[in-house]
Formats: sequence, C-alpha cells, structure tokens
Amino acid sequence: MSTQPTRGLGAAAASKILSLEYPMSLGVHDTYASAQKAVDYLSDHEFPVENVLIVGTDLKQLERVTGRLTRSRILLGGLLSGAWLGLLIGLIFALFDTSGFSWTSVLATVVFGSVFGAIWALVGYSLTGGQRDFTSVTQVVATKYEVLTEHKHATRGRELIAEMDPMAAAQAEAQRAQEAARRSSESHGPASAN
Repeated sequence: MSTQPTRGLGAAAASKILSLEYPMSLGVHDTYASAQKAVDYLSDHEFPVENVLIVGTDLKQLERVTGRLTRSRILLGGLLSGAWLGLLIGLIFALFDTSGFSWTSVLATVVFGSVFGAIWALVGYSLTGGQRDFTSVTQVVATKYEVLTEHKHATRGRELIAEMDPMAAAQAEAQRAQEAARRSSESHGPASAN
C-alpha cells in the first residue's frame, strides 16, 4: 500500500488529484478496510483504479479525555518543555562559541529554559480561568466510506463489485434505485388535486 500526501502541492494541484470528473458511486462501506478491500479487488481485476476515489463521509469528532489537569501537571510540563528547549539552545550556542565548548553555559540555558517554561505554562493556564481542566486527544473519523469512480468506468466497476459480493451489490443497487425514485418524486413535487 502506498499513499502520497498532497502537502506541498498547492491547492489547485491537490484539488485536481482528489477529484473525479462526473463521479459515480460503486458502493458505500461501513469501514475503511472494507472500502480498501473493494478497491483492491478492482485492482486485481485490472480495473483502472487511477479513476477511483475513496471518500470518508458522515464525519464525527472523537475526544478521549486522558486525565485531570492540575497546576502541578502544568508546572511539570512547563519545566520539561523549557528544559528541552534550553538544552537545544545551549548546545547550539556552545558548539559555535569561539572560546570553546562550555558545559556551564549549556547547564545555564537548561535552567533558564526550565524556569521560563514553567512560568509561561502557569501564566497560560491561569488565563484559561479553569475552563478546561483536563487533557485529551481528539480525532476526526468517518462513519461511512464511499468508493467513487469516473462515470465512464462505473458500469464495469459495479460488475466487478457484484462478482466480489453479489448480496452487497444487490443491496447497493436497490438503495440507488430508491434514492433515484425519491429524487424524482421531489423534483416533480406533490401531485395537484383538482
């Protein structure tokens, strides 16, 4: 499996890579692994997968609370991050010092960095006013994954997907027919009663 990030491409180039001309659905999957399996099946059967796009839909944000945030945790975090920054700066200055490498100057920048980091962290925490006294990690995830392809390849793609899983293909076709009927009835509006 190989994925190439679009970072560094520009907005126009990334948009061109991540879009299809007249995309049509080959199926909707509950997991990314299932969508990936469908695309892999297409690839194994020499389908032009360069015309396929997997789109995560129905996004939701998950936030897992990892712990309580206290002044002591803030202080410790500030001390450690300040010490690392001080060590980095101290080593850089010591390496390029014309009078020679000095562990004293490195140690001094570590101490100064620790003090500065602790103060900076406590001031930042105080400014929040206790609004967020916990730590957490967040992630945005999709609940559905739709496999799309160029319109000119949709028929062949659906045939291959039907070979892969006939029951799922029949359900997807029935769902597409229901959606088409719903769109048709919405566009015609309610029948007028005369």
